[in-house]
Amino acid sequence: MLADAQLFRLVYAELRQRAARFLRQERPGHTLQPTALVHEAYVRLSNKNEGWKDRAQFLAVASQIMRRILVDHARARRAAKRSGRWMQITLPDETPGSGARDMDLLAIDKALERLAALDPRQARLVELRFFGGMTNAEVASVLGVSEATVYREWRLAKAWLYESLTSGN
Repeated sequence: MLADAQLFRLVYAELRQRAARFLRQERPGHTLQPTALVHEAYVRLSNKNEGWKDRAQFLAVASQIMRRILVDHARARRAAKRSGRWMQITLPDETPGSGARDMDLLAIDKALERLAALDPRQARLVELRFFGGMTNAEVASVLGVSEATVYREWRLAKAWLYESLTSGN
């Protein structure tokens, strides 16, 4: 547990920067702050107590947990409002197609679940890049593949998600 706390202290600033970058992409007025997101992720990470083998593995699990927190938060807000309004985020400019598009976080989560049924590694890759803000090199390390494979599968996964999200499936 002490090693986990030390690792968290070492990557805290980076996690907070990644959380802030992700939350900045969302629609103005988001009620979850980067510090709260990182602290909630830490609470959930400390309950896992997996004895992380390296920084990349820790960041990968943190990315997954932050995704779950954001999706849970979006569900709770939607349930509280009962207005049917969507919480929207802007996908990074690497998204296929022209210009940034606003997308519903819950729709992205559902699309990722469908992608995971077809190709779990691509879904994990999207989670690490999109929710975790990890680079191709970091993702390659976590997944145990080459950077070229990450680049190729990132392009395929983005195209699949774009099609899935824009076709209404």
